[in-house]
Amino acid sequence: MTSHTLRVTGMTCEHCARTVEKTLNGFPGVQAKVAYDRGTAQIDGADGLDLAALRAVLAPHGYGLETLAGDGTRGAAIPHGGLHIAIIGSGGAAFAAAIRAAEAGARVTMIERGEVIGGTCVNVGCVPSKITLRAAEIRHERGHHPFAGIAHSEEAVDRGALLAQLRGRVEELRGAKYQKIIDDNPGIALLRGDARFEDARTLAITARTGEVTRLTPDRILIATGAAPMIPPVPGLTDTPYWTSTEALFAEELPARLAVIGSSFVALELAQAYRRLGVDVTVLARSTLLTRDDPELGAALQQAFEIEGIRVLGETEARHAAYRDGRFIVDTDAGQIEAERLLVATGRRPNTEGLGLDAAGVETNRAGAIVVDDHMRTSAAHIYAAGDCSTMPQLVYVAAAAGTRAAVNMTGGEASLDLSVVPAVIFTDPSVATVGLDEGQARAAGIETIARRLDLENVPRALANFDTRGFVKLVAEAGSNRLIGAQILAHNAGEMIQTAALAIRHRMTVQELGDTLFPYLVMNEGIKLAAQTFTKDVKQLSCCAG
Repeated sequence: MTSHTLRVTGMTCEHCARTVEKTLNGFPGVQAKVAYDRGTAQIDGADGLDLAALRAVLAPHGYGLETLAGDGTRGAAIPHGGLHIAIIGSGGAAFAAAIRAAEAGARVTMIERGEVIGGTCVNVGCVPSKITLRAAEIRHERGHHPFAGIAHSEEAVDRGALLAQLRGRVEELRGAKYQKIIDDNPGIALLRGDARFEDARTLAITARTGEVTRLTPDRILIATGAAPMIPPVPGLTDTPYWTSTEALFAEELPARLAVIGSSFVALELAQAYRRLGVDVTVLARSTLLTRDDPELGAALQQAFEIEGIRVLGETEARHAAYRDGRFIVDTDAGQIEAERLLVATGRRPNTEGLGLDAAGVETNRAGAIVVDDHMRTSAAHIYAAGDCSTMPQLVYVAAAAGTRAAVNMTGGEASLDLSVVPAVIFTDPSVATVGLDEGQARAAGIETIARRLDLENVPRALANFDTRGFVKLVAEAGSNRLIGAQILAHNAGEMIQTAALAIRHRMTVQELGDTLFPYLVMNEGIKLAAQTFTKDVKQLSCCAG
């Protein structure tokens, strides 16, 4: 019998040490004692102890063994200090996790296969789209504002200048919010290349040069995001169609744009292009906003049509072709022609090519990695967060999930509560929802009471001369507790968090209606909508409490 002192990797608490000790002591011919404070295992066994065999029994539990200098075990690994976490991806979830893990003392390796870091939001999603939407809104207001005595103008757009400004702000934010974090944090390193699991413990990262680097980290976070999903329309893949990326960074504005899809991306970009002077047709396979309260989609379609956007509901693209500089799309409603075609039919998780089967990581039918509320996958030491997982594809959910994954990977205990998740579609009027609508509540077996307040009853909307939209509140029958809100209004996204907080704190509509709101603000519409459960607000004075 000889004695060996080995470093144990992956331990984050005293419970981990006891798990490692129990597992090692179950190996034939081994007696082990594990010290969490020193991060070591004292192992008594036969001469020439086989480290590879011991690592194999620990691996399913997320732990590893490494030799200390001078130890004589076989199959030794190169020792390193502290917990090592590898993060595949460099978007919102990845950076949130990297920052929190580094704060906890972990050594973090971020792996990015693309040319730029930062993921979808800053590069080709939230930031450039909101710049485009705001610019389009200003141009539209100059030509269509409701105020007497102020001239209207609708000048042509200098697309080159607008695009340069957009790119400048994207690069600025990417540098300040992503690259600078890596540059300034010695605990975070960036490794470029395609990552693939060779087994549950080993990542192979292939650089563009073909060079392969292998890592065996203690914990792994998959945060690879999602990409545009392209529908199987015959002929489509043979055309130079746009995804949202090409639409946001197009050098020139077309005369006509056809949009396949009715997702939030499709609707936001359709309206932005219309307001920048483009003739736009939207092809919706069903109705607008099919997953939400039907009143939202119907009212938004009406607003779109008033602006000159042609909306073809219950219409499916049957074939697409590109000839002589124009697209020809055959649909149930006839043939549509346009200089450009935007395909925005949702996003699919970026999980292909990762070798998840080799790692024992389960995915659903859509390819999304199945996670629990702690961001744990089916493999003990592997986590996932963001759009590649089964959580909602929202950047703020991704960031929150990344932070909590890091807490859990470094020995803490953190779950993500998704019972109250506000969502916004940044059209104008915009759409904001939280909690359950009437249909969702009915499907869940909840009896409800709902009230809809049109914006013609909201003083600020009247003062703005813009009464498009409504506030709808859904309460649980009996308790009158608020369980959902649907808002269609200018800047509805600035209102929805009030309803989210009311739901979170289990407020009744009476309590919400009795709460002080400032005057004149659009948010007062929520208070007034709450008051409609017991009052006729048409009989109240402007700022009646």
